[in-house]
Amino acid sequence: MTRYKAIISYDGSGFYGYQVQPNTRTVQAEIEKALKKMHKGKNVRITASGRTDTGVHAKGQVIHFDSELDITAEKFQKALQVMTPFDISFLTVEEVPDDFHARFGTVGKEYRYVVKRMKVFDPFSRNFALHYPYELDLSKMKLASERLIGEHDFTSFCSARTERDSKVRTLYSIDFYEEDEETLVIAFQGNGFLYNMVRILTGTLLDAGQGRISPEEISKALLARDRQKLISKTAPPQGLYLWRVDYE
Repeated sequence: MTRYKAIISYDGSGFYGYQVQPNTRTVQAEIEKALKKMHKGKNVRITASGRTDTGVHAKGQVIHFDSELDITAEKFQKALQVMTPFDISFLTVEEVPDDFHARFGTVGKEYRYVVKRMKVFDPFSRNFALHYPYELDLSKMKLASERLIGEHDFTSFCSARTERDSKVRTLYSIDFYEEDEETLVIAFQGNGFLYNMVRILTGTLLDAGQGRISPEEISKALLARDRQKLISKTAPPQGLYLWRVDYE
C-alpha cells in the first residue's frame, strides 16, 4: 500500500462543495468515482486539507489517498486527469510517507478573495469574483486589516454553525493586490481558518473601505466573541479561492 499526495485545482461553480453529500455533485465524489474505476470497483477514500463550500474554488487544494496499484505517481496523475471532469485538474501527484496527512499535517493556508470593481456588471466573471461597483478607500481597508493580524479568538468572524470548540486562530498577514484598475485581490495567510471566516473578514474589510466600520469597532468585535455583534455581511462564495496549503 502506497500513500499519494496530490495538489488539485477546481472550478467550484458546478459543485455543491468539496465534501461528499447524497445526490449532489461534489469534488470528493468525482475523484473517488475515478479512483474506484481505477481500482476495479474497490472504494478508495481521499482526505483533503479541508472542505470548501458550494461555489468556492481551489488553486492549490491538497488531498491524499492510499493505493495498492503498482503504478508510478506520474501515471496516476495522467489517469486521474483523464478520468475526472474538466472542472478538476491534478497539478501534481507524488508518493509520500505513510504518516503524511493532508488535513492534520497542515501548518498554514492561504486564501484569496477576488473583487471586480467595474461599474458595469461583467457576466463572464460572475462565477469567479464579487462584483462590487462601489468606491473603496484602500488605506482604510489596510488600517482595518491591521487589527485582525495575530492570534485572536475569531468567534465574531465565523459562522454560528462552526463546530470547533476553539475559535482561536493566527492570521499571519492580509495583503491587497490591485491586479488592474478593476480587480482587487485580498490574500489571507494564517495557521487555519474557521467556517466562513475568510468570507466574513472580506465583508468586514469591504465595509471598512466604505467607512461603514472603523478599526476600533473591529477590535471591539474581536473582544465580544459574538457573531451578532458584527454588522458586516458574509461575502458570497464565488470570489473565494483556496490558494495554497503549507506543510512542514
